[in-house]
Amino acid sequence: MTDHGPPGRPPLVFPENVLYRVSDELADDFAGTFSRETIDRYLIDSYDLLRMTAKVGIHLPVLASRFAADRLTALAYAEGLQVKKILQILFVCVHNAGRSQLAAALLHKRLGEAVQVRSAGSSPGAELDPGIVTVATEIGLDLSHEIPKPLTDEIVRAADIVVTLGCGDACPIYPGKRYLDWPVADPEGASPAAIRRIATDIDTRLASLIHELLPDHPADL
Repeated sequence: MTDHGPPGRPPLVFPENVLYRVSDELADDFAGTFSRETIDRYLIDSYDLLRMTAKVGIHLPVLASRFAADRLTALAYAEGLQVKKILQILFVCVHNAGRSQLAAALLHKRLGEAVQVRSAGSSPGAELDPGIVTVATEIGLDLSHEIPKPLTDEIVRAADIVVTLGCGDACPIYPGKRYLDWPVADPEGASPAAIRRIATDIDTRLASLIHELLPDHPADL
């Protein structure tokens, strides 16, 4: 059903009024940075983008809230409304269902809050690759709360380093950013052993990147 909401607010196609409560929360978080109109626009767009691809069901409002918050944070950095205090690293693959999710989780495990890590897909899938989730769990990574996310302009603009994993030239190019292309094997349909080798390949590349960027940081798992 269509909920037309309070006067002056855009309609939401959703059976509950949950997104308006979420919008109120985001407005508090980004007070003084973005107008309510901008926040609503990004929230509704995030909701629609996820609804078109991901299998998220009743959890869609919560996931849309997280996605919108991340996009608004990236937009604030890209527009110079907030100062970036740490490196912003973006991993991109085609479906954001395997390699890019694994790379982001591995880097976060190594560096924690020392960097801001994001991942996205040039053509996001409906859900994470089950084989990736299984292998990630084996090595101590929790991907249970992750979903494939589309690549959006502000996410790329906020990044300092963009690492592509098998998505070719689908990622837009902006000056002043570093782009890396890692020819990592595609895990779709691969055996658990092959996916473990993919995880090792990604982790080896991450270790090299960390040593280059933060040579004094203890990055061992």
